Amino acid sequence: MSSEQNPSLLLLPVPPRPPSRASLNAAYRPSLQAVFSKIKHPARSATLIVAVVCPVLRGASPKTKSLSWAAAQSLVAGIYSLIAVVCAEQSIATDVNGGPGSIDARVVLVDHDANRRFASDFVAAIEPNNTTVVDLPTFASAYHPWSYIFHVNSEHGYRTLSSYLKFAEGRQTILQSQLVVVEAGLSMNVEGEGAGSTEASPLYPVVCLGGTFDHLHPGHKLMLMAAVLLLRVPDKDSASSCKLVLGITGDEMLKNKKYGELVQTWDDRARYTLDFLASLLELDKSGWKKRSGPVSTVETEPGHLEAKFRNDTIVVECVEFQDVYGPTISMTEIEALVVSGETRSGGKAVNDKRVSLGMKPLETYEVDVLDARDLGDETAKTDDFTNKISSTAIRQQKAEAAAAAAKSSL
Repeated sequence: MSSEQNPSLLLLPVPPRPPSRASLNAAYRPSLQAVFSKIKHPARSATLIVAVVCPVLRGASPKTKSLSWAAAQSLVAGIYSLIAVVCAEQSIATDVNGGPGSIDARVVLVDHDANRRFASDFVAAIEPNNTTVVDLPTFASAYHPWSYIFHVNSEHGYRTLSSYLKFAEGRQTILQSQLVVVEAGLSMNVEGEGAGSTEASPLYPVVCLGGTFDHLHPGHKLMLMAAVLLLRVPDKDSASSCKLVLGITGDEMLKNKKYGELVQTWDDRARYTLDFLASLLELDKSGWKKRSGPVSTVETEPGHLEAKFRNDTIVVECVEFQDVYGPTISMTEIEALVVSGETRSGGKAVNDKRVSLGMKPLETYEVDVLDARDLGDETAKTDDFTNKISSTAIRQQKAEAAAAAAKSSL
């Protein structure tokens, strides 16, 4: 990759407590607005890694780390909602490979306790643990190089940058011209208020998630992040692996969708999804060089794509499905299922079917629905999902843009 093609990085310091939609808006919106204004380009798309640097994991040993899934996914949902709002106000497309002017923003949780003291001779290295979340030394060692590194103009922002640069020393070359300070928001911590549930969540060897994943957007990214947060990753020297099973809707089921001519093929949807997951799962000291081309996949059979990450300890299997159940009733090893409020009924149908077949029901985990409304929108929040980000809306925008371009060329 050339330097212009490299992603940019936004280092966000520890979130406010509690991390409500309003508090996240106050804390992070000015920074996001400044970064999007800087990196959007009319002639090409841009990729932005939004690293939220804060305590995420608990446990002393890399083999016994734990996290609160509910708190983690809620934080990620709040940030993706804010990204959607800011991009909407700046007329920026948010889907992966969205074309010129689009920004593919990817939220990454980076575990770091600002109060932890490291030895003077500490050298950062890639040290994975039993979760998919990495710590700041590992992040600095495996994620690089960058076009720009944006940091927040606040005490916490500069402390975060200082720690990052210390860990990055010797692992990547960073020029002063790449460091860009952006406006900070207002961050308040309310005593006694946590970041939601802090109860440690179970981790699973096999997790399933289903969807269309058409024109991969922030809602899909949240679902994918939520799913990998549930994985129990084996030791890097282990011969075993954990697995994320992605049920991706087959082309036949989507042919009658609105603006169906703009629905991406199953193969494209699977590969774009794997590319996104690589930014969450792949760890290599060469950084983006390892990710510079398409993710290496194996087509085990038609409608099945498989990719492996982190020394083959994480397997992602994309499976084409043509009904509501997908792989959940054929793969007995699946233990957990990730759903949204919109697909909650589908999760219930899956478990009802599994029970009728004599199978154990799956543990279901429901993510928040992204709300693309600005905080000034007083429209009552309902369960009809009219404000959610959707592939249909993206296809409609693309169809209207193409029609307008064709009309102007006459």
